[in-house]
Amino acid sequence: MLFFNTKENNKIQVFAFLNFRKIKIKLLMKIISYNVNGIRAALNKGFIQWLQAANPDVICIQETKAHQEQLDVSEFENAGYPYHYWFSAQKKGYSSVAILCKEKPKNVVYGTGIESMDFEGRNLRVDFDQVSVMSMYLPSGTNDDRLSFKFNYMDEFLEYINQLKKEIPNLVICGDYNICHEEIDIHNPKMKDVSGFLPEERKWMSDFVNNGFTDSYRFVNPEKQEYSWWSYRANSRANNKGWRLDYAMVAEPLKNHISRAYILSEAKHSDHCPIALELKI
Repeated sequence: MLFFNTKENNKIQVFAFLNFRKIKIKLLMKIISYNVNGIRAALNKGFIQWLQAANPDVICIQETKAHQEQLDVSEFENAGYPYHYWFSAQKKGYSSVAILCKEKPKNVVYGTGIESMDFEGRNLRVDFDQVSVMSMYLPSGTNDDRLSFKFNYMDEFLEYINQLKKEIPNLVICGDYNICHEEIDIHNPKMKDVSGFLPEERKWMSDFVNNGFTDSYRFVNPEKQEYSWWSYRANSRANNKGWRLDYAMVAEPLKNHISRAYILSEAKHSDHCPIALELKI
C-alpha cells in the first residue's frame, strides 16, 4: 500500500490510499455548532467574516431568535452557504435553530413531530449520504416552570433519539445541551443546586451517552478543561469562569471516524463560543 502526501485546501482535506487495485478516498468533514444568542446581533459583530475564516462544511446554529424572513439570507449565500435551513419558534425573537451547508443535503427534517418540543423551534436535521447532522437547542431551567419543561423535553428527546438512531445510525447531534456533564466541565463544581449542573440533569447526560453516543470533545480531550459559555455577569469570560454546555454528540457507528474536536473560544459574537468536530467520512 502506498501513501500519498495529504493535499490540503480551504474546503476539505483528502487522504488517498493506493491498494494495487483501487484508490480509496477519505474526506474530512468539518462541522461547527454555535449558540449565537441572536443571529442578527451576531451579524453586527462580524459573524460572516468569522464564518468565512472558520470555513466549516456544515454549521449548526442555536438560538437564532429570528425567522428566515427577518434576515437577508444572501449574506450567508455569498459567504459560501447556498443551502440554509431555518426552524423557528412560533414566538418571534425566541429560541430557534438553523443549519448552513456548503453542499446540498439529500433530506431535511424540521422538528421532531412532537408538538410539545417543536413549537419552540429546537430541532433541525440534515441528512447526507454518510452522515446526518442535527442542530439541537435544549431548554434552560431558569425557573420552576421552565425546569419542568426542560425535564419533559429531555425525556421526550431521549425517547425520540433512541428510535431515530435505528433509522439513522450515522447521527451527529450538535448543540447547546444546557447541561455540564462532569465536574471538569464547570468552573465551580459546587454549584450542584443550579440548573445546568443538577444531579438529575447530569444523570440524563450519562444516560444519553450510555445509549450509544460519544461526547466528541471529551473523547479527544479527556483531561482538558475548557468552556463554551460564560455569564455576562461579574466579568466571567475574562476570568474564565465558564461552563461547557455545547456538545457534538456522535453516534456509535461514527465514533472511530472522529478526527478532531475542539472549542473555538476566540469567537466572541455571543455569550457562547463555537465548538468544532472533524469527521473522516
